[in-house]
Amino acid sequence: MLENINYALFASINATPASPSWAIALATLLAKDLILIVPLLTAALWLWRPNQRQLVFKVLLALAISLTLSWIFGLLFPHQRPFAADVGYQFLHHSPNNSFPSNHGTISFTFALAFLFWHRLGAGIALMAAAMAIAWSRVYLGVHWPLDMLGGLLTAMCGCLAAQLLWHSGGRPLYQSLQRLYRLFFSLPIRKGWVRE
Repeated sequence: MLENINYALFASINATPASPSWAIALATLLAKDLILIVPLLTAALWLWRPNQRQLVFKVLLALAISLTLSWIFGLLFPHQRPFAADVGYQFLHHSPNNSFPSNHGTISFTFALAFLFWHRLGAGIALMAAAMAIAWSRVYLGVHWPLDMLGGLLTAMCGCLAAQLLWHSGGRPLYQSLQRLYRLFFSLPIRKGWVRE
């Protein structure tokens, strides 16, 4: 039943040779490059917004947990990618490895949920829209199933919940240690004023 829904949703989203070239080009841009917002925004907040470092730490903790869970779920519930199962059309090169849950989905949804839970609602909504665009694009281009993206969302929710629990049970001392390491290794850029202390 669930697999039938997965196939039906995939068929309704996946591009075909008749799809407009601009739509495939846009989807390719979203699928490959939009996720770069995660490392770029994370680095910018840590280096130049000291009052946001606690958020960055919790985001990184949530991402580490989410990606670990994604790896475990992939081992427990292996699933072929659509093109490997000879279903639909593929417009983005990808190795035929396990598709569930989507790592792109896991990362982008974890990032968006972290901002929704621990930062401003507006920023979280914007990042959730970006995560949804990434999820759509990778199904549209034929490298993921819709349920891979749902799996990424659920994995992200688990990662954020676990990060919040870990933060309350001992995350603060680890965060302070990370702050000290940063000040040690970035002492020169801090003195020069290139980054914030």
